[in-house]
Parts: sequence; C-alpha cells; structure tokens
Amino acid sequence: MDLSSLDLPFDGPLAQRGIGVIAPFDLALERELWRWIPVEVSLHLARTPYEPVPVSMEMADLVSNVQHVAAATRDVLHVEPEVVAYLCTSGSFVKGVDAERELRKVICDAGAPDAVTTSGALAEALHHLGIGRVSVLTPYDSDLTAKLHEFLAELNVETVSSDHLGLGGGIWRVSYRTIAEHIIAADHPDAEAVFVSCTNLPTFDLIDPLENMLGKPVLTANQLTMWACLDRMGLPIVGPGSWHHGMPDRATTE
Repeated sequence: MDLSSLDLPFDGPLAQRGIGVIAPFDLALERELWRWIPVEVSLHLARTPYEPVPVSMEMADLVSNVQHVAAATRDVLHVEPEVVAYLCTSGSFVKGVDAERELRKVICDAGAPDAVTTSGALAEALHHLGIGRVSVLTPYDSDLTAKLHEFLAELNVETVSSDHLGLGGGIWRVSYRTIAEHIIAADHPDAEAVFVSCTNLPTFDLIDPLENMLGKPVLTANQLTMWACLDRMGLPIVGPGSWHHGMPDRATTE
C-alpha cells in the first residue's frame, strides 16, 4: 500500500515526556490533573494501598508511609518519567518540613530522576513570590488543618485566617459554588495569597475569577504540584493563575 498520498503525521506521535504521580488511594480528580499539563506530557499514576480510614491525621500518616511511597515510585519507573510527584498535600505536610524533604529523598532513592511533593511545591511558590502571610482553606477537620498551619509556620509563613470544611471523605464531590464561597470567607485583607489545600478538591475553573475578585494569587494543590513538575522538566507551565507570569527561576527551599 502506498501511503504517500495520505495526509497523516507519520513522523508522530509527538514525543512523549512523562510525570510519575504517586496518589493517595482515594484520589478521584485525575481528570483535573490532565488539564494542568501540555499535550506532550503524560501522567503515569500509582496509588498508595487502600486503608479503611476517613480523611484525618491518621490517613495522612498512612498515605505518607515511606515504604509505600518507595514501592509506588518503583511502579512508575518502567515508563521513564522525568520527575515523580507525591500528589498529596496532607501527607507531605503532616510531619513537618523535614519529613517533606525526606519524602523527596525516598522517591529519588527509589530511582526517580527528580521528585516533587505538593507541600514542597507550595513552599517553593511562596518563596518565589516572597509571600509571608496567607489565608488557608482546607477540606479537612480542624486537627489536620492545624498541621498545615504548623508546616507554614516552619516556612516562616503566617496563617492570618483559615477555614475548613470538616470532611472525612467524598472531597471531590464538593461543588465549585461551595468551594468559592469558602475561599472568599477564608480570605483576609492582610493575606498576600490564598492557599487551597488538598489534591482531591476541584479548583481549576475557580482560580482566574477568584484572583480577579480578590486581587491576589489563589494557589491550589494540583496547580502547584503540576507546575513544579513542569518547571523541573524545563517546560512552560499551563492553566489558570496569573501570578506565575514573570516568576523568577526556581530556587530550592532546602
């Protein structure tokens, strides 16, 4: 058969570049993750083992178990990702800044070329932007939300106001209207940015309108994680969020 007359991209497909993603067992927002990446990038997911517990400090401890994280890293290495992301905010902040660094080390020691965590990506963004005061919204209970405040305090970032939804599950089902109302309620005039925690909370379509309304960056968990990965890959970041334009080159927080 002569293919010369066909208008087909025989030099394709576009060369694939990969991000490995270690997700908590209850992640339900894969569809949002794909909106944060350019067409040439593929996501390769591995999950931590199922644990019959609600979203809580216990769950954050379980999904950040270093043996499980190392095993999940090895599960995605055969497709040659350029970076592996631990996609969980609470699991990467619950034990503090040193433990977040240790999670990245565990991922690299398991064979990943580079590593990102959600809370580490938050730390990088706050450092880049010179932000020292934030408002916070989480879907968690008060105890787990307090651990986020402690993590931010270790970064010398003050939580000037905070709100939480008190959910033990089904976080991906929360409506945009509810999330937007709570972000607005959580904001404070002294806050230089709002951080919305949890990779299972949908936020993609809220960011631009809320930034326009509040006049400050609205930083969200999936946004920051994917952008940190793309930065390490030398790729332009995509998706909503005006604050990243003109952002300086990444400087590590170590």
